[in-house]
Amino acid sequence: MSEPNIRLLSTDELLSAVVGDVVEIRVLENVMMQKIAELERRGAAAELGYKNVAQVLRHAVRWDLKTARQWVARAALLAREITPTGAVLEPELPVTAAATADGELSGEHISVVAEVMKDLPPEAEAPVVEFAREHEPSAVRSFGKELAYKLYQDDPEPREAEPEPPVNRLRTQWKGEQLEVWAKLDKISGAKFEAMIDPLAKPRPITPEEGPDPRSRAEREGDAFADLIDLMLRADRLPEHGGEPVTLTLTMSYDDLVEKAGLAMLDTRERIPAALVRRLACNAGVIPVVLGGRSEPMNVGRKARTFTAGIRRLLVARDRGCAFPGCHRPPKHCDAHHIRFWSEGGETSVDNAVLLCRHHHTLIHQSEWEVKLLNGIPVFIPPAWLDPDRRPRTNTTHRDSGRVAA
Repeated sequence: MSEPNIRLLSTDELLSAVVGDVVEIRVLENVMMQKIAELERRGAAAELGYKNVAQVLRHAVRWDLKTARQWVARAALLAREITPTGAVLEPELPVTAAATADGELSGEHISVVAEVMKDLPPEAEAPVVEFAREHEPSAVRSFGKELAYKLYQDDPEPREAEPEPPVNRLRTQWKGEQLEVWAKLDKISGAKFEAMIDPLAKPRPITPEEGPDPRSRAEREGDAFADLIDLMLRADRLPEHGGEPVTLTLTMSYDDLVEKAGLAMLDTRERIPAALVRRLACNAGVIPVVLGGRSEPMNVGRKARTFTAGIRRLLVARDRGCAFPGCHRPPKHCDAHHIRFWSEGGETSVDNAVLLCRHHHTLIHQSEWEVKLLNGIPVFIPPAWLDPDRRPRTNTTHRDSGRVAA
């Protein structure tokens, strides 16, 4: 039967047709929700290789994930459950399910009824649904709140529960070459953490050598967190593990270390590249174990042999902070770096050391920048691409001195 020409319908006929269409659509939607519930019941998502049915629907019918989740949630409220013994249980909202099957409730109605029933006894579902048959979802929400108030107005006022003290949480997980860290701190601990991170996360000053700091805020705060870890490793009061202050052990062959090839193994069994080992070998709190040809320990560095407190004090007095040109980082944010690399036989002494912040310590190990002492002052030789003449430069931030002559 062909559809009548809607332009020939009266207003009453046209409106009645719209109402009839909506009822038919709602009936069809109810059938669809029963099918969605059956997909959920039989574990179709796992069968198809998806995480859940909402993800399946997202691709199957091109719904947004939020919409798909709403349909799955509504389907669960209306579906009859089947127990392992084959018994059929009533839906969670049986009165709502019956009204939806008759085409009297929309999906929005279902969601609102479920919302207000959280605060009402099961017998209140009938009057709520009866109201919903005649009103829009927002009115149903107001009706449910009013009904809850009438039901419980004579009850004694509930005493406010004492708020649970916040619990600090920390979760870590290795993902590839990075450790992913998630933390949740109480207000005081969080404020302390922010107070420590903020000064470390400030952008580096603009310098002729490096220009403006290119890092995003997230990158700067990530580097600041790493700086904070280094600061803790240099702290006087660290928790002990196995009777001695916390340390990390790096193990690799001597040949690999010299050639900057291969990988070293931490005592956590994580592997890191040799180029990074050369920088870590400068740090207090990191014990380098170098193996010979037959995997026998050739040299086991000790914290007291890397950079002692006495050497560090002399470096602080001399360099007054990161010695790299233009850097403002104070001594407490700096590592002591072997000018002649430890892996190449460089000794641990004031005459073979310079203070560098984390960023510039990494830069020296991974780039063509060079550092040496000239008249007891650290000078830095830039790469040829930056300065073809490779004229030495010093940091004038911490002292009154000009560029050192070549």
